[in-house]
Amino acid sequence: MESEQLFHRGYYRNSYNSITSASSDEELLDGAGVIMDFQTSEDDNLLDGDASVGTHYTMTNGGSINSSTHLLDLLDEPIPGVGTYDDFHTIDWVREKCKDRERHRRINSKKKESAWEMTKSLYDAWSGWLVVTLTGLASGALAGLIDIAADWMTDLKEGICLSALWYNHEQCCWGSNETTFEERDKCPQWKTWAELIIGQAEGPGSYIMNYIMYIFWALSFAFLAVSLVKVFAPYACGSGIPEIKTILSGFIIRGYLGKWTLMIKTITLVLAVASGLSLGKEGPLVHVACCCGNIFSYLFPKYSTNEAKKREVLSAASAAGVSVAFGAPIGGVLFSLEEVSYYFPLKTLWRSFFAALVAAFVLRSINPFGNSRLVLFYVEYHTPWYLFELFPFILLGVFGGLWGAFFIRANIAWCRRRKSTKFGKYPVLEVIIVAAITAVIAFPNPYTRLNTSELIKELFTDCGPLESSSLCDYRNDMNASKIVDDIPDRPAGIGVYSAIWQLCLALIFKIIMTVFTFGIKVPSGLFIPSMAIGAIAGRIVGIAVEQLAYYHHDWFIFKEWCGVGTDCITPGLYAMVGAAACLGGVTRMTVSLVVIVFELTGGLEYIVPLMAAVMTSKWVGDAFGREGIYEAHIRLNGYPFLDAKEEFTHTTLAADVMRPRRSDPPLAVLTQDNMTVDDIENMINETSYNGFPVIMSKESQRLVGFALRRDLTIAIESARKKQEGIVGSSRVCFAQHTPSLPAESPRPLKLRSILDMSPFTVTDHTPMEIVVDIFRKLGLRQCLVTHNGIVLGIITKKNILEHLEQLKQHIEPLAPPWYYNKKRYPPSYGPDGKPRPRFNNVQLNPIAEEREQMEEEVHLLNSTVL
Repeated sequence: MESEQLFHRGYYRNSYNSITSASSDEELLDGAGVIMDFQTSEDDNLLDGDASVGTHYTMTNGGSINSSTHLLDLLDEPIPGVGTYDDFHTIDWVREKCKDRERHRRINSKKKESAWEMTKSLYDAWSGWLVVTLTGLASGALAGLIDIAADWMTDLKEGICLSALWYNHEQCCWGSNETTFEERDKCPQWKTWAELIIGQAEGPGSYIMNYIMYIFWALSFAFLAVSLVKVFAPYACGSGIPEIKTILSGFIIRGYLGKWTLMIKTITLVLAVASGLSLGKEGPLVHVACCCGNIFSYLFPKYSTNEAKKREVLSAASAAGVSVAFGAPIGGVLFSLEEVSYYFPLKTLWRSFFAALVAAFVLRSINPFGNSRLVLFYVEYHTPWYLFELFPFILLGVFGGLWGAFFIRANIAWCRRRKSTKFGKYPVLEVIIVAAITAVIAFPNPYTRLNTSELIKELFTDCGPLESSSLCDYRNDMNASKIVDDIPDRPAGIGVYSAIWQLCLALIFKIIMTVFTFGIKVPSGLFIPSMAIGAIAGRIVGIAVEQLAYYHHDWFIFKEWCGVGTDCITPGLYAMVGAAACLGGVTRMTVSLVVIVFELTGGLEYIVPLMAAVMTSKWVGDAFGREGIYEAHIRLNGYPFLDAKEEFTHTTLAADVMRPRRSDPPLAVLTQDNMTVDDIENMINETSYNGFPVIMSKESQRLVGFALRRDLTIAIESARKKQEGIVGSSRVCFAQHTPSLPAESPRPLKLRSILDMSPFTVTDHTPMEIVVDIFRKLGLRQCLVTHNGIVLGIITKKNILEHLEQLKQHIEPLAPPWYYNKKRYPPSYGPDGKPRPRFNNVQLNPIAEEREQMEEEVHLLNSTVL
């Protein structure tokens, strides 16, 4: 077992084992980086090429120059590139925050010197509000453009408006005087493709022609979308929320939030939604908003040169994305806080709220749906809910949790199969096949032929006298002039029963196709399909409860509040609760989801049913696995993301996780003043590690600091170009004072300025529960493991993720004794007659045995080295 090799057995004098490093970007390795302490003295200044103008980061030459004379060690200019990050690496949160504090102190110290410095200080203070304002404006404008274009192209599959080609079906018939109440969607200005091509509006020929054109346009839109994604911006596919969560946790993915991704995602999102695939645009709108935030952040040095500050803008941008997706500014802020953000200080909360406000205002000004609302399926209910209805609401929550658990497992299994087989090598073919199957099956059913947002709108809408949908085909003799609130519960007509049958087929279709659609190489959101599935189930349950109350109003559960001729049950409310339950079961969101749905309805009295359904769906889903769909895709893609929601309950130690391992080569270390430039360059060329511990000497082995591979390479190259006398045999010095050298020796190179003098360290006996907590809360890239100041190994974020995965895969839960005997598991007692150790309901035999050996070797280390 792999877990048996988590220990290093040779802690004697020269037993350094290497840091394990990934060989490909697919592993997305968080390499061993450097954690810099920027509170330095004069001769400890740090190199950082991304620092703001005016900061003097130096590389000094030891030679005969006094190391305390800082000004004599200055280079002509800062070294560009030092302090930046490579692609697929994690940022150093501590280092970035220290950089920002240093920049802030420098600006405050200069703002009283002149009016220009005061202006620069004010610009720096307001730059955060400016960038979120621009992000909100761009997000709202793009969301309005996407909504309008998607509606027009969706209707293009059925026909075209001859009077104005840019009108969709509804807009085309607005000004017509020839529409009737029963057929309000038909007008002379709107022509179906059958009318244009064969001149028939009714009959089998017309149906077949419209069927063929529907499939043609669906395949054309899907093919164009996947082709644009494949050729111009591969990062534009998918939802984007798993990657944004990873980026906000500190991971670097170059180009994922770039201008090409923004442009292609905006275009292909319209095409993907119009193709009729079982996906939504709400999730990708978060990606679009984050692209806007990332692009605008480069206009302000405060954010362009600091990765941690840039992530504050991205958190605000994600709030703006949800704000325009659902018309829920407050829900967007809570979504950013609960679901995607890794670091969320108070000022980011204010700016997220402001960005969501600006984005919602812009979208409301555009009014893309023509209903003065931010979303298509905005509804208002006026009938109160009753205590008995909590029971069907909770049943909908159970359904949502079961659906979420099923979808996560089925979709992850399909995505894993796609990655491991040849099928994943042909993304265009996959999209075409899925689009063809969706179009062929969707057209005959009017509820699957509808745009998903329009379907949700119809399911949410309560039946009134002005509704002509089949869902409102009740038997009644009411006067149509009565207001909606006075309509009592009525017996269902033939249209309602026919609609229920069609909705059941639509439910099965949506469940199956959503599993295969989410994850294909086009922009694909999950919010709307999940809400549609829940809304269908909720509407069916709502109609059933409504008819039960009508025919059995004398039952004790109804007679107190639901008499004859009263409006008791609102099926649309059940659809809304079911939509929230299914979305919560898939994403495991709670507070933000309730607020989003609450803002959709505009009523306070339905918060309790929503809370009951959402919490039930989360509990049921957590019973099958605590991961939401986004966390599951993060783990599937191998992103280095430590989820703060998960609890580490195992009792392993830092020595169980650290590298070196027994079979690894020696750990590559640097000495503070005994190595030459050639020695360091050879070590860099022969290894792939991203950082090197610096020790005092081979004899002492005491930790001095940590040097980053990237900084070493850049500093040496810059020194060769700009400093005379630096050759391969030049001594490299990381100490404060350069040791005395023979007169004929070449000029030494002093690199103390790039050395992290205070790397995070833990002892070998530190519990991993504490180590994981430190990594999560401080955003560490790595920490060193020591014993009495002597370096024993290193722990990176990747090592922690591997350890967590090994514990999940190799540790079997405990069971009754007869089960162990049946399966021939290891007995409860060891060969010495003592009980085997058990930790937190798991059995860790190999780890316990290795820990005993480790303690013996540490004792040997204390007696020999110290």
